[in-house]
Amino acid sequence: MFGNYLIGLREGLEASLVVCILVAYLVKTGRRDALRPIWTGIAIACGISLAFGAVLEFGTQELTFEAQELLGGTLSIISVGLVTWMVFWMKRTARHLKAELHGKLDTALAMGTGALVATAFLAVGREGLETALFVWASVRASGEGSSAPLAGVLLGIATAVVLGWLFYRGALKINLAKFFQWTGGMLVVVAAGVLAYGVHDLQEARFLGGLGDKAFDVTAAVPPDSWYGTLLKGVFNFQPDPTVLQAAVWVLYAVPVLLLFFAGQAARPAAPAPRPADAADSPPAR
Repeated sequence: MFGNYLIGLREGLEASLVVCILVAYLVKTGRRDALRPIWTGIAIACGISLAFGAVLEFGTQELTFEAQELLGGTLSIISVGLVTWMVFWMKRTARHLKAELHGKLDTALAMGTGALVATAFLAVGREGLETALFVWASVRASGEGSSAPLAGVLLGIATAVVLGWLFYRGALKINLAKFFQWTGGMLVVVAAGVLAYGVHDLQEARFLGGLGDKAFDVTAAVPPDSWYGTLLKGVFNFQPDPTVLQAAVWVLYAVPVLLLFFAGQAARPAAPAPRPADAADSPPAR
């Protein structure tokens, strides 16, 4: 559940910051009349993201077992690719995110209501679709048949909404650079588990071989139904008896990606916490 909570918190806070930047800029420039189309675009983006998640969940139930595993494994790998790209994109461009969004808003204000709706939709929709896909893949990997993973995601999103509102009101000051650095690293670990699970799906679909070749088996020491087995499964998508291919993929993804992600972080000075007056439209510094 913690891994899915982290996904909801991290992705939800990114979307919340985007909304804060858009709304704060319009309020500060005296264009409150443009808030309605902005909220309309945000609502459309949220609706489409929820619909996409529902299609993924319910649209695959009529497929055969092998077709479900093939589709699930493929989408899990795609979701890991998107999340990896998102983590590095945020690391690289978040410092300029506010200026970029302000420029797009200025252009949209000059073009009219439709452009404002489209700007808000595109700004939030990309985050929403990525989140829906990765959440779906992670829920499959960490707890099929259980409501705990989905509850973790929803709780994380709810926390992100509250934090975003407090941040906008200037009631909360946090070091966003550190927050996104460490949650990004933990998200890479969660993604490694999703990737390994996706590979296992492809093996069960007979698309990849080696299903019977176990890298190790610690089921006796870490029973899947024990409290610590459940904890490891929920946090890291840990499997006590992975195949050789699963274990190899986990290591080959997690180790280099974590090294690249944290490269140069220690040498960078910590970004100062935003002042309450600027908190609403300050993106995470990198």
